[in-house]
Amino acid sequence: MAIQGPIPINFDQVFPHGCYIVGEVEQVKDFDASTNGRTVFAKDKTTGELVWQVAVMDADPAVKAGQKTVAVKILSPVQPVPPPSLPGLPFTPVKFDGMSVTPYVSQAGRLAYSIRATLMRSPRAAAPAKSATGKDIAA
Repeated sequence: MAIQGPIPINFDQVFPHGCYIVGEVEQVKDFDASTNGRTVFAKDKTTGELVWQVAVMDADPAVKAGQKTVAVKILSPVQPVPPPSLPGLPFTPVKFDGMSVTPYVSQAGRLAYSIRATLMRSPRAAAPAKSATGKDIAA
């Protein structure tokens, strides 16, 4: 089979309506390598980078309530810092770069996906609209 390992994907394919941080950034434990009293943290098998995770809420109104919150794993040598929160919003909007998904069969026997990224940042402001002549349209 030609596909091996994580499948590259872009943010808009995973979260077409955007997403919001709803949890803290935490380092992922390697439960297989950890022993009683000794915690070992997970590293990516390909890059060797430390693995962190953050819970995000999918802003897609069509997603079922039980599937709205997912964990995104971030590969980084240091703890990623969430973007600053915006005034008037209860949650912080976030965007991820360098995304990939890895399909797997869950303990319930269902197809699931592990979502990974290499960068967490604030969503960019939209670029100014352009007219047919290529000039910016005033707001």
